[in-house]
Amino acid sequence: MIFANLRRVTGALLLGLAIVTASVVPSMAATVVTVNGTPITDVQIDQRLRLFQMEGNRTGRNGATDQLITEAIQMSEAKRLGISVSNAQVDEAFLQIARNLKLSQDRLAEMLRQGGINSETLKDRLRAAIAWNSVAERAVMPNVQISDLDLDQKAAGRISDFQNFDYILKEIIFVAPGGQGASGRTAQANKYRSSFAGCDSAVPLSLAYTDAAVIDVGRRHATQLPEAVAKELAGMNVGGITKPRVVESGVSMLAICEKAQAQDLTFVKDEVRAEVGNDTMQKQVDDYLATLRKSAKIIYN
Repeated sequence: MIFANLRRVTGALLLGLAIVTASVVPSMAATVVTVNGTPITDVQIDQRLRLFQMEGNRTGRNGATDQLITEAIQMSEAKRLGISVSNAQVDEAFLQIARNLKLSQDRLAEMLRQGGINSETLKDRLRAAIAWNSVAERAVMPNVQISDLDLDQKAAGRISDFQNFDYILKEIIFVAPGGQGASGRTAQANKYRSSFAGCDSAVPLSLAYTDAAVIDVGRRHATQLPEAVAKELAGMNVGGITKPRVVESGVSMLAICEKAQAQDLTFVKDEVRAEVGNDTMQKQVDDYLATLRKSAKIIYN
């Protein structure tokens, strides 16, 4: 759920994820900064800078250095919590990026090499992203609380007048698999509709047509229906029937057997809960990281 940023990472070549570099560094590399005892070298910064350039990130060497510092802090916290990331997890994330780009792993690695980037630089970045995601799930998510009152208020603000109804519905289907012959079936459906005299007449009337079925949909609140359908039903009374619509199984109409004013926030609240939860989670994760950064031991050489 939590880190959409980790999921989104697989949608672009070289995303802007927050991660740490733990790759083997040549012996000639010079340490530029140490974070909680972890050295960050000029080679690592150069590699991250090349990655930035390939991404179009224009924050330069300072941005590359700052990102590596942040990632070192994140990895330090993951270690403190006993969180580790396996090579298999990293390889799977690397593979997912290649798949999303419709490339092989080898081709992705070659593209990086052409930019002067060791593929381990990206893999180290992925390792830290996965680790930080686990930190957030363990240390932050359990503390995320969402007020029911806040949810109700936000959900109510999304409900329109046409969505304040509860229905008992029947669906009349004129079968046309895959939409074949839909125009002819629509003409029959319109003829049926012109003769429709309420739900009690639904089945008897359908018997005059070949491959016409009446289905008891049961109780549905307007928020459970497509917006266009909910708007049409809102303007109709009991006994009304919607215009024919082509669906996968044929041509469909909905008939209103019962209708009542009823505000139901259940389905809207589920959507709001996910959005609010993600926003609240992200804010608390950002605050958590800011606190870690303030207490980190950062030494520039």
